[in-house]
Amino acid sequence: MKVVIYGAGAIGGWTGVKLAQAGHEVGVVARGATLEALHEHGLRLIEGGLTQTVQVKASDKPADFGVQDLVVVAVKGPAMASVAAQIAPLLGPQTIVLTAMNGVPWWFCDGLGRDFAGRRLKSIDPNGAIAAAIPSAQTVGCVVHASCLVEAPGVIRHHQGNGLIVGEATGEASERVAALTQTLVAAGFNATMSAQIQRDVWYKLWGNMTMNPVSAITGATTDRILGDELVRGFVTSIMLEAKEIGARFGIPIDQAPADRHEVTLKLGAMKTSMLQDVQAGKAVELDALVGAVRELGQLTRVATPYTDALLGLARLHASTLGLYPRQ
Repeated sequence: MKVVIYGAGAIGGWTGVKLAQAGHEVGVVARGATLEALHEHGLRLIEGGLTQTVQVKASDKPADFGVQDLVVVAVKGPAMASVAAQIAPLLGPQTIVLTAMNGVPWWFCDGLGRDFAGRRLKSIDPNGAIAAAIPSAQTVGCVVHASCLVEAPGVIRHHQGNGLIVGEATGEASERVAALTQTLVAAGFNATMSAQIQRDVWYKLWGNMTMNPVSAITGATTDRILGDELVRGFVTSIMLEAKEIGARFGIPIDQAPADRHEVTLKLGAMKTSMLQDVQAGKAVELDALVGAVRELGQLTRVATPYTDALLGLARLHASTLGLYPRQ
């Protein structure tokens, strides 16, 4: 396949190396120091104590690559408006856009049934530009269960996890997703096909919509967040609000927040991606992780006082640091 990775960060870089090693023609849209590193050294992955290097075509201009079979979009939420404005040269009628991103994506409502299909969340896609540039019909969602970080520009370190869950953005099964799943399995991923990718997105979000912003505000790792009785209670209240929202749009969660806390605690002293972004001076993706939940609460008429408080505090903190560009 002809594949372009849009965003050579932790997940995008990891995915790109694996697909290139499997024999696919991989290009990377990158800029700045990352683009220079890819030109000079290739795309590198540190895994199991070994450094693996693949040579990829790299450019900051999508038009340099032409129409692709697969475009993997692996950027943070704040970058999506820019991606939408530039992605057109990569897309043909049969191109699949695989979104490997955290939080609620712009296509989320399209797989929730007729009462929600076609709704655009203003917190994610305020003017509809993303949906117009990347239609749901060409989009496959991907929920990533893996831990990677950027060691240096163009150098990715894979820590643990190898899971990718993929499914049509429209929330239904398809032959192309089955074929894509097999392609990912052949590249070494533990890839599975979802009957409704919105369920997998929502379940992952149920945990990281709290851990990420709380860690960004406090600078604490997840074990310390859940080890504080008062903060743990605050997190639990937010999760109960999100659980009720999901139940109202057809995605109930059969766990209690305490069950998810135990899973998170088993990961140890984890530094969330949002805390890493704050420490690196990068824009934070509050809209996809918290703002969208608040908006979905409004659509389903669920009161969200705890979610509102978290969003307000995290937004103010990030804005003060210059890391939250207002829509």
